[in-house]
Amino acid sequence: MGKRIAVDPITRIEGHLRIEAQIEGGKIVDAWSSSTAFRGIETILKGRDPRDAHHFTQRFCGVCTTVHSMASIRCVEDALKIQIPDNARLIRNLVMAIQNVQDHVIHFYHLHALDWVDITSALKADPAATAKLAQSLSDWPKSSATYFKGVQDRIAAFVGTGRLGPFANAYWGHSAYRLPAEANLMAVAHYLEALEWQKDVIRIHAILGSKNPHPQTFLVGGMSIPVDPDSQNAINADKIAFIGKLLKKAKLFVEKVYIPDLLAVASFYKAWAGIGAGVGNFLCYGDFPMDESGRVESFYLPRGVIMGKDLANVMPMDEAKITEYVTHSWYRYGSGDKVGLHPYDGETAHAYNGPKPPYDFLDTDGKYSWVKAPRYLDQPMEVGPLARMVVAFSSGHAEVQATVKMVLDRLGVGPEALFSTLGRTAARGIETLLLAQKSELWLQQLADNMGRGILAVHNGDKWDPATWPKEARGFGYHEAPRGALGHWIRIESGAIGNFQAVVPSTWNAGPRDAAGQRGPYEEALIGTPVAVSDQPLEILRTIHSFDPCLACAVHVLDGRGTEIVQVKAL
Repeated sequence: MGKRIAVDPITRIEGHLRIEAQIEGGKIVDAWSSSTAFRGIETILKGRDPRDAHHFTQRFCGVCTTVHSMASIRCVEDALKIQIPDNARLIRNLVMAIQNVQDHVIHFYHLHALDWVDITSALKADPAATAKLAQSLSDWPKSSATYFKGVQDRIAAFVGTGRLGPFANAYWGHSAYRLPAEANLMAVAHYLEALEWQKDVIRIHAILGSKNPHPQTFLVGGMSIPVDPDSQNAINADKIAFIGKLLKKAKLFVEKVYIPDLLAVASFYKAWAGIGAGVGNFLCYGDFPMDESGRVESFYLPRGVIMGKDLANVMPMDEAKITEYVTHSWYRYGSGDKVGLHPYDGETAHAYNGPKPPYDFLDTDGKYSWVKAPRYLDQPMEVGPLARMVVAFSSGHAEVQATVKMVLDRLGVGPEALFSTLGRTAARGIETLLLAQKSELWLQQLADNMGRGILAVHNGDKWDPATWPKEARGFGYHEAPRGALGHWIRIESGAIGNFQAVVPSTWNAGPRDAAGQRGPYEEALIGTPVAVSDQPLEILRTIHSFDPCLACAVHVLDGRGTEIVQVKAL
């Protein structure tokens, strides 16, 4: 007898996500992904100055702030054909790379690790044996028996209070946990270390962006923070040196703690190299230009599309082939719900005014999510670190190929393991390591430019709207931590005529389309074993491997002020 379950809300993510699954024979045979909260910014942008868009789009989310600045500024620059100075390229690369590094580390330890790590088991560990295990993985200086005993005592004292906060209501003791007690204690210790580490590392954003979150120095045409060796209020030699120290700290933790932990945890869960494959189609916009031309060919992470897991064939990515469906989303298109619209023609103002989301089970034959369903060539696509790594690997990216091979060899699995929950998690670690290393090069290039007297950070040639064409449109991209982020703008008579964002979690969390094709979350859950239906830890593992951000994924507002839904706070 089959059983239908709902996990709502999925926790340890940004935003509100509900997963429903049909379980038969101890496995998931069907699944539905739904965002149950609505919010909106895209319509607010209409009629505003395009140069101000990035200040609004940052507010899509309280986590993914810099990424929306980047994509919105790039779409305006694309529309107006603006090329930025080399220093602006390097500063942007540094800001975005450290965003990915910090975000990925925090995701692994604080959002995803507890799917694999049983904190309660850590109380039973032998600190000396834990130290021996940690020392076998790396020469991280904190790995002593005394250190791990101190962490264990802190955990015991915390548990003794009876107020477990974010650790309450978890599935501790679940049969799906596989780590020995010592590995659990090591992971919990590094969970706590990562909290302190990220506070320092993200200071790079405060230096280069003026603040974090919501940086203030991004600007259409480049950056607003000056580069000047003779000014204390600019990027100078002292700031370059300080940023260099922070980058080394970031890289050291990634190399000595994150990657060893990832490999150690994964070695106990190799079965998950065959679970959670998903749609098998991957899309990557590419990013991190390596020269000031900004050409796609210069990207450190290449642009491309892979269909049907065919690693031998990387297709060029053409944003004109992207559409979004609302067949199973709580919206109405003026042209009908069976059609897909390109983002340039996208609509968010036609809010769905039919039956409201139910509180029991979703009407999955009808509309069941506030997320739209993006498609490329009418196919669902996975985006994110796995998409970036498989596109780069198949494009002949030497550094990616070497690092992927190292990870696969260490785990004793083949390339097919990439297409899985475990592969998705491993790809995030691989990317983190590469970007932590590459950031030092970009900082050195910035210092070299400054030393040669190359100080320009902004191209203001087209800052005056009087120089703009009457109509223009542009596509802005960024490979955000969670995947391919696209912003599309139509500029009409100097103002925003239409603005649409298709974010990573829209691609991954979207519902079925007009053809009934599942979205990536939904497809990745098919075949997942579930040991205890009322403790679906296995669902969390696969969904968290995508690192959902539903706050970014949903944008709805009735610009005429019509009430869409009423919420009462009790």
